Amino acid sequence: MLEVRDLRVHFDTPAGTVKAVDGVSWQVDEGETLAIVGESGSGKSVSAMTILGLVPSPPAVFPGGQVLLRGRSLLDMPEARQRKLRGNEISMIFQDPLTALNPVFKVGEQIAEMIRTHRKVGKAAALRKAVDLLGEVGIPNPRVRAAQYPHEFSGGMRQRAMIAMALANDPQVLLADEPTTALDVTVQAQIMQLLEDLQASRNTAIVLITHDLGLVASHADRIAVMYAGRIVETGTCEEIFTAPRHSYTHGLLSSLARMDHARPEKLEPIPGQPPSLSRVPQGCAFHPRCQFATAECTTEVPILVPSRPGSDHLHACLHSDRVAAAHSAPRPPAAVATARVETGVPPVLEVEGLVKHFPIRSGLLFKRTIGAVQAVDGIDLDIEPGTTLSLVGESGCGKSTAARTILRLQEPTAGSVRLGSRDVTAMRKEELRKAREDMQIVFQDPYASLNPRMTVRQILTEKYELLGGELTEDTIPDLLETVGLSAEYADRYPHEFSGGQRQRVGIARAIALNPRFVVLDEPVSALDVSIQAQILNLLEDLQREFGLTYLFIAHDLSVVRHISDRVAVMYLGGIVELADRDDLFERPQHPYTQALISAVPIPDPAVERSRERIVLTGDVPNPADPPSGCRFRTRCWKHLELSDPDKQRCITERPALDLADGSGRHRVACHFAGERQVLRG
Repeated sequence: MLEVRDLRVHFDTPAGTVKAVDGVSWQVDEGETLAIVGESGSGKSVSAMTILGLVPSPPAVFPGGQVLLRGRSLLDMPEARQRKLRGNEISMIFQDPLTALNPVFKVGEQIAEMIRTHRKVGKAAALRKAVDLLGEVGIPNPRVRAAQYPHEFSGGMRQRAMIAMALANDPQVLLADEPTTALDVTVQAQIMQLLEDLQASRNTAIVLITHDLGLVASHADRIAVMYAGRIVETGTCEEIFTAPRHSYTHGLLSSLARMDHARPEKLEPIPGQPPSLSRVPQGCAFHPRCQFATAECTTEVPILVPSRPGSDHLHACLHSDRVAAAHSAPRPPAAVATARVETGVPPVLEVEGLVKHFPIRSGLLFKRTIGAVQAVDGIDLDIEPGTTLSLVGESGCGKSTAARTILRLQEPTAGSVRLGSRDVTAMRKEELRKAREDMQIVFQDPYASLNPRMTVRQILTEKYELLGGELTEDTIPDLLETVGLSAEYADRYPHEFSGGQRQRVGIARAIALNPRFVVLDEPVSALDVSIQAQILNLLEDLQREFGLTYLFIAHDLSVVRHISDRVAVMYLGGIVELADRDDLFERPQHPYTQALISAVPIPDPAVERSRERIVLTGDVPNPADPPSGCRFRTRCWKHLELSDPDKQRCITERPALDLADGSGRHRVACHFAGERQVLRG
């Protein structure tokens, strides 16, 4: 259906020629899903954008290559003919639907425009078709939603609207560029199930661009692994996962945190960083990070060769046999990290009845309060010293608001927060400033949280100047070395660092004054899997060395299982389940927790095909007008199975967070809680 032959895309920059795509070849057949995987900067998205003719020249140059759609060469076509194909025979789902959708046009109008561009239909007929498409991709009340603007849609609904637009003209090929990166795991499951269903009904060829290997294991037929602008390995999904032949593929699989495994003492990250594409190392581009590299790897550029004669499993590695042996070798059981929870030890942090409501104002000068957004609605938490409590849930459930309110970056509406023996909620301004030495935060986006006009030395020095603490000539170099950065980086600016390095700077700033308690707000969600493993290992090392206590906020349950000692599951402002890590993952009691766990893709094709799935329908309700009784009941699969008297209880009575049957520490807020096995294999 679509074939890419020896594609090359280069950019001329002051730093040199950036070879973003350097001799890439692949193909995808009708009804097939090809996954292209690799770290950020490997050239995945540039190759997809080039196929659609969306990479401008200049600055791009195309030294060679062909893109063939059913034998027709796309790169040689005049712009007018390319425009007739785009959105008609070949279409794309972009990574960020909010920036891909036009904010000043209604959603229905944008989909109708796509139809009218390629079909001779009237405006009314195109709009009717747009409404039908919105219904087909699972958006409720499609007629009403078609008349709304993108900002009125949730993230999952915007992505569905993007899919509706991409499918408007029944394309033969669909390019999906990180289609679920910004989505919660439950919405991700809905979107991927939708794509599978649409592919089955339309026989569409899908090119899935992602760095989520669990997603790939669930949905891909074949995989192409990219590194530094080249394909380094390609084969079927089973071949890549069970018998990788390139060291980079082996490293990616080894560095994953897995939700279905007990927590290992350490993850195995790929050392170092991906190379700059303007300064790709000679020989094999991966050799500076490769555990199998030899002298010949530094001089010889390996080409793709079959893993065995006649095989379609290709790799570009000079030491594929050693890689295969290392991957298949029986490993001794990993030392499992036991949960560091000591009952009876006074907690570092105690949260009781914490409430944070945001008033909704109306009228002249917005003086009249007409309601409130119930972001956090009465939560209780405690964290023992030297342990990690993870707070998980979908976007909008109140996780980050709860963390910021605990730190008093936002003032609580009600409730109390105690740090050791001190009541944080009762502190005056000067007391609170002094207490900030003991409670710190690492933000989700390190680039946005670091001042771009200040060097790292200035950023870290500012911490001591504002909050006190001894600052000597060796303080900043020692602090950087503690988080795995060279002291020579102190005089660089944030834009001169990679994402993982910037996050290390953010961690250095947080631990500068030896705090007792640190909030980690999605600290690895924006990082590639190999860099993510490095940061998780660093956080655990720092916790052991300095006795830090963490509140870890995340929606990636694989990461949560690895780093946590206890886990609290949050839904629409309240905690619905709280338990020790392994107890929660192996014996989830709340229907919401069970749905979350079942939605997380496992990076193992055999396990994925034998798992039971609970796919939630709909979106999280409006926190300004939550449902009565149990707030989860509008999406609860168990609620639908109940008899009428039991259903009525869910509607009228809000469940309390009580001890689950037979457990001393496992608490659940559900009238009909019970175990359901959601992991198989």
